Amino acid sequence: MKQMRFLKPIVGAFLQLASVAAFAGEVPFNQASFQQTILSGQPAIVYLHATWCPTCRIQKPIVDRLSAEPELKKVTIFIADFDSETNLKKALKVTQQSTFVVFKNGHEVARSTGQTEEAVIRAVFEKAL
Repeated sequence: MKQMRFLKPIVGAFLQLASVAAFAGEVPFNQASFQQTILSGQPAIVYLHATWCPTCRIQKPIVDRLSAEPELKKVTIFIADFDSETNLKKALKVTQQSTFVVFKNGHEVARSTGQTEEAVIRAVFEKAL
């Protein structure tokens, strides 16, 4: 019985990590999931948006299309609310909504703010691969 108590957290952490890796695409920002993704070296993008932002409204359908493309399906896109994720903004040094921060192998490799051209956003996203 004691062994089960030790195995439960290990198995739980493994399953959570596996689910993040298996389910790439758009997910709501969660600090624990984000950290696991980055620490595991999985490709990730943090998208800081605001519901009131006109640029973000233009970007959202582009993000939806790109996240559905086969080559970008392995990239996890964390959707973070610009107004409520103050710690994240400080950690990433983001000062404006409509910002993408791209990670590859656990490190930031690109960022873009205010971009609305699909080809340019695609090029930024592809840096995660």
